[in-house]
Amino acid sequence: MIDLGVNIDHVATLRQARRTYEPDPVWAAAAAHLGGADCITVHLREDRRHIVDRDVELLRQSVQAKLNLEMAATDEMVGIACRLKPEMVTLVPEGRHEVTTEGGLDVAGQRPRMQDVVAQLQAAGIYVSLFIDADQKQVEASAQVGAKACEIHTGPYAHAFYEGGRDIEMPAAQAELRKVGAAGTAIVGLGMRFNAGHALNYFNVQPIAALPGVRELHIGHAIVSRAVFVGLEQAVREMKRLIREIAAG
Repeated sequence: MIDLGVNIDHVATLRQARRTYEPDPVWAAAAAHLGGADCITVHLREDRRHIVDRDVELLRQSVQAKLNLEMAATDEMVGIACRLKPEMVTLVPEGRHEVTTEGGLDVAGQRPRMQDVVAQLQAAGIYVSLFIDADQKQVEASAQVGAKACEIHTGPYAHAFYEGGRDIEMPAAQAELRKVGAAGTAIVGLGMRFNAGHALNYFNVQPIAALPGVRELHIGHAIVSRAVFVGLEQAVREMKRLIREIAAG
């Protein structure tokens, strides 16, 4: 069975647009859980543009599903994670100029730092995943630094799918899908968990969910966007149904 991780960052984005107290990400986590979310994901960015420290503190106390904290591999974030001990940390690259995460971690180019951060987090009892591109070199480096899972960046696939008229049979979409699948095979072969996420939505998720060995899909913006019209619990339920259809064969 494939697990669904629901990223609720953009509930906080809406709150921060008015610098007020609503909508509350803690309420969003509860609604997502009722809709079938297996995991709640939040990204505590260094500039605190959406999720803030209070959110993570309260979510750690209240979330009944697995809590996945996305974060940069900085000393500040490692300290927060080791203190709060979420069930999982996903290390991601981060730039203040970017609208959203653009590209995966260059694990191969910073092995010593990644190995040190992974070791610190695992010593605190935290399951560590690395957000990487669908690149064999990065997969191998992730295994070498001790990661337990890799989340493959599906942004290039989602872009190719959209630009190809939302047709999975288009060559560009097929090429990107094969890259994700090949990376997933390598991840599983090296004894790590194969996760995937970024820019997945209700139209492009099923081909990714159908890839052999995929264990978790992390989806946020599409679910929060649909929730504007149908409510968060229903939006999560609809995404979970699409994933279950594939899992059922």
